[in-house]
Amino acid sequence: MALPPSGGSARRTPPLPTSRHRRRDQRTRRRAHGLVGILAAAALTLSACGGAASGQGSVADLQDEKLPEEIPADTTLRIADQQEQQQVALQSSGELENLDFKAEFSNFVGGPEILEAFRADAVDVARVGDTPPIHAFASGEVVPIILAFRSNPDSVRLATSPKTKVHSTSQLKGAKIAYAEGTAQGSIVLKLLKKEGLSTDDVELVRLELAEFSEALQSDEVDIAPLTGARLARYLDGYEDKGAAYLPDKETSGLGTGLNFIYARKEALEDPAKAAALRSYVEHSIKASQWIDKNTDQWVQDYFVDNQGVSEKDGYFIRKQEGQTVFPTLDDVVDDEQNTIDVSFDAGELPVEVDADEMVDRRFDDVITNTVDEIGAHQTREELDE
Repeated sequence: MALPPSGGSARRTPPLPTSRHRRRDQRTRRRAHGLVGILAAAALTLSACGGAASGQGSVADLQDEKLPEEIPADTTLRIADQQEQQQVALQSSGELENLDFKAEFSNFVGGPEILEAFRADAVDVARVGDTPPIHAFASGEVVPIILAFRSNPDSVRLATSPKTKVHSTSQLKGAKIAYAEGTAQGSIVLKLLKKEGLSTDDVELVRLELAEFSEALQSDEVDIAPLTGARLARYLDGYEDKGAAYLPDKETSGLGTGLNFIYARKEALEDPAKAAALRSYVEHSIKASQWIDKNTDQWVQDYFVDNQGVSEKDGYFIRKQEGQTVFPTLDDVVDDEQNTIDVSFDAGELPVEVDADEMVDRRFDDVITNTVDEIGAHQTREELDE
């Protein structure tokens, strides 16, 4: 689906393949392919030497400033997109034409690439899974979370290769598992191992980019890879008759959080014009997401069929896996995020300990709650059952 210039001036790249606060005395228990390879190497070197990653940054100083509301006419937000999901959602819902700032979209594959774009000052804001912000803070980058989406926590499946002998979590020892460091899918793999009483030494983690997972499964280079959305649908559709499947839901349920975040560079939040635009972006993102839940047929056609090139059948399959979205306050995601942090740190996948309480910009909680109330959305999944 061809999209018009957004916000008056959009830049596009082609689609790429495809609780409350934790007590402080409890927090003391406990890297990236990308746009700019040199910066990635430098970050890893500093981590190893105890340099830039010797401690995470904090959002505390932002909390003393009122969130600006006035957006100057020439304000631009540079938005990191993945598989054009945000751009199409805003376009289809009609929210794109309501933006009171200019939007420039760039396409990325996964959180590690987006982190490098943040470091290079190439983007201001992005939507990602629950893990990329953790790795950003662990590397010394302050990229506060400003909005949370929670959908079906079990939408990620542990897909299995056609010829694998691994068909149950009890058969994991020695398995080859696709692993993308710094991604939500990577965290699910670590949680799976922890649940089964295994360490990373008990399996072979095959480090790949997310876009390589399906091909690795198809060629039997790995036994298991976490897949979701269009990648899961395409893999099952194309290889199910050859033996492609996924581990039983009853064995893998509860590994995911269902969380996606919008997070932004601290420098953007310190700029009054961009901070005001980010406030507005949060409002429009919630409205666009709620529109998707209420307009499944149109969303399947606009995004999955026209933009992503999957079949209508697979589009409906993906939407069923995702389920309805709710918009929790940022306070309400801290504990889940800390659990993900702890699992990653204990597995040796983080260079330093990270405190989830210092990762969220709570100034956006009022914006989230007010928008949810305005459009009749929900903030917890429990409310969906009432």
